[in-house]
Amino acid sequence: MNDPVDILLVEDNPSDAELTMHVLERNNLAERVYVVHDGAEALDFVFCTGDYAARDAANPPRMVLLDLKLPKIDGLEVLRRLKADPRTHCIPVVVFSSSWEDRDLKAAAELGADRYVVKPVDFAQFAEAVRAVLTSEHAAH
Repeated sequence: MNDPVDILLVEDNPSDAELTMHVLERNNLAERVYVVHDGAEALDFVFCTGDYAARDAANPPRMVLLDLKLPKIDGLEVLRRLKADPRTHCIPVVVFSSSWEDRDLKAAAELGADRYVVKPVDFAQFAEAVRAVLTSEHAAH
């Protein structure tokens, strides 16, 4: 798994992951999307540990689409670790969650999420959020 990844999709619900992949493909937002199903696997992927120890750390994902309600390690903790580490703090993170709770929105913003999209998603809004973050990330490099 050393190929560059455009988007790391962190989603434990298979239906939501499939729907998200469909929207990304239909809008030509990413050619290479890799899906993981819990927070621990997401951190292993990004930091090249565990099952992903052989992955090339020089190829981080261009963006992380992150659910908050995840098994093993929740999305806010994943976000906190990504933004706290100098190797990964610049990776844009779009949080997408079923939570409208102010504390989740506020925590995600404080931890450095680039966008917060509430599920069920308005697909046009979701596609635009991903496009905007990928475009601004591309312009920054």
